[in-house]
Amino acid sequence: MMESKLAAFAKSLVRRRMLDPTQEETRFARCLSTLDLTALGVGATLGAGVYVLAGEVAREKAGPAIVICFFIAALSSVLAGLCYAEFGARVPKTGSAYLYSYVTVGEIWAFITGWNLILSYVIGAASVARAWSSTFDNLVGQKISTFFNESMSIPDTGNVLTKYPDLFALIIIMLLTSLLAFGVNESALVNKIFTGINLVVLSFIIISGFVKGDPNNWNLTLEDIKNNKSLPVPPGTDFGTGGFAPFGFTGILSGAATCFYAFVGFDCIATTGEEAKNPQRSIPIGIVASLLICFVAYFGVSAALTLMMPYYVLDTASPLPEAFKHVQWEPARYIVAVGSLCALSTSLMGCMFPMPRVIFSMAEDGLLFRFLSRMHKKTKTPMAATIASGVVAALMALLFDLAALVDLMSIGTLLAYTLVAVCVLVLRYQPGSLSTSTGSNHGEEHQNKLLNGTDTGLVSFTPKILLLPSTQTPTKTSGLVVYATTAITCALFTLLCIVLALQAESIIEGHSVWVTMVVFLVILSAMCILIIWRQPQNREAISFKVPLLPMLPLVSIFINIYLMMQLDGPTWIRFAVWMGVGTRVLVEASYLSLATSVGYPTTTVSLRLILVSGKTEDFTFSPNDSATDIARYVFENWPTGWEEEQVSSPSILRLIFQGRFLHGNVTLGALKLPPGRTTVMHLVARETLPEPNSHGQRNREKTTESSCCLLL
Repeated sequence: MMESKLAAFAKSLVRRRMLDPTQEETRFARCLSTLDLTALGVGATLGAGVYVLAGEVAREKAGPAIVICFFIAALSSVLAGLCYAEFGARVPKTGSAYLYSYVTVGEIWAFITGWNLILSYVIGAASVARAWSSTFDNLVGQKISTFFNESMSIPDTGNVLTKYPDLFALIIIMLLTSLLAFGVNESALVNKIFTGINLVVLSFIIISGFVKGDPNNWNLTLEDIKNNKSLPVPPGTDFGTGGFAPFGFTGILSGAATCFYAFVGFDCIATTGEEAKNPQRSIPIGIVASLLICFVAYFGVSAALTLMMPYYVLDTASPLPEAFKHVQWEPARYIVAVGSLCALSTSLMGCMFPMPRVIFSMAEDGLLFRFLSRMHKKTKTPMAATIASGVVAALMALLFDLAALVDLMSIGTLLAYTLVAVCVLVLRYQPGSLSTSTGSNHGEEHQNKLLNGTDTGLVSFTPKILLLPSTQTPTKTSGLVVYATTAITCALFTLLCIVLALQAESIIEGHSVWVTMVVFLVILSAMCILIIWRQPQNREAISFKVPLLPMLPLVSIFINIYLMMQLDGPTWIRFAVWMGVGTRVLVEASYLSLATSVGYPTTTVSLRLILVSGKTEDFTFSPNDSATDIARYVFENWPTGWEEEQVSSPSILRLIFQGRFLHGNVTLGALKLPPGRTTVMHLVARETLPEPNSHGQRNREKTTESSCCLLL
């Protein structure tokens, strides 16, 4: 008994979820426009970092060349954004990178992605709430922190707990949780208001900088600095060599790596697939537009800041207020403070909005506890997931010192970016289609060829097809080649990035061992890239596609892996601990789901499938198989006597039980069918779909066995 359950659990880890993107039914409210999505992406991405990050990077790493840092970082982020945009067009469903991984590379990678996204959102929300509280506290002269330190201080716990309970941060998160639970339309309206105010303030800063700025601050020489023709250098400050790029090319690259994280947040748009009015159009436009707006804002603010003050005297904690004080516009600090609070509010929204949707999607698939997938009937929001995520984030903000956990956000985000790029790369070289409605007739023709046995997917593997494929359209063999080669390429990239991260100085100095290893890994990677490039691509027509395949996704994968390898050892240890907790949760949730859904010792379910024409066929499935799994299996194993009823795609399959349509993720075990009896199912093509109640009534009249109806 236990062995069979463990075997079923192990098998489920590598299965991939099958979707029907053409299905319009959703439990969410479709009310978000393209403007709403763009504002959500801008608000989540253009947070308080724009008011602080420019000063830190300009002073310590890049000088005035920070504008180039933001340009390089924007290009790198656009690569990930384009991959998200294509998947948003392919799979307009809730779940973001978690769902994209599930339909492409399997359940275990989907869980790893979703579990780490949850951690990123929780830590992000708690950190932003604490920053909001601290910013407001500074505006009122530290009165809030002084009061709590005197009346509710916490003993030193070694950087585990904070110095005092931040009740203000807790209240902020709970208020936003209430807003999100109230309705997505209201949340989007509040987000647009705060984002608009933030953009107005940033426009004021940019215009002021160009009006009051001094172009000479971009070309300060060492002589100018040493002869005090500019402001004196603070003691202990490294001002480089002067000029536009005082810290050289290495400083620009280092600054670009830091600025890359300033563009994190646009992925929250991808979680709105079932709430956007036209997701296949709005999601790609929203992602690209939000990244463009954020780049213009970052570029303009950093240029204005370095024009107003010499880079080496910028304040790393509050650069903009000090810059306005330097140009004798000190009252402008209050405008900056208002913009900063609005930016923090939208950034908090950007963390809190996608988190319950990822939790909801995972719970609905049985990878988290299923009670988290409960939806409020009136507001059409994932109420249980929203409240649960809000409570956890509020407790984190109230009690814990988050400084040591912030780098964990980077792992979750970069891992999600990497897997989405991998998924785009793999799917573009696979036969068939995730959606038959968004493609051309090629998708249906290909599926018919598969059924008739005439498709080239049956071609056996030979080394020749690695570089000289036999067809111009993807086959099962070529798809498998890309799948395996992509996995090898990711492993090579990881090894290469580890070497670059740990032995960068040795490589620059020309140590033969490390240089040889880098060259060897580069050559192997290039060979794998060549193999992928030679394989035929899927020509399915969708609303948006990543250009320049396979290079853009591969460059994005390399950048993301390299940035992950830059993180320190303690961060990876914390990541391992978090994954250990996640493994335990996955096992418990899966076991509980199986135990509650099966309810009897039987490990298989016997089904008798009946067509409208009266033809029948018996099948055997696992209690853990869903309606979608059954549809896919039947499509791939179409009985020989059913040729006249062949369908073009499994995506038109439906399951009806007791006169009601069931969701594609509902398992046979969840139906709690009586043990030891054959369950009768009716199969009908969606084009000839009869009334559900008629099948339920007819089935109850004609058989005494348990019944449900599957429409094929």
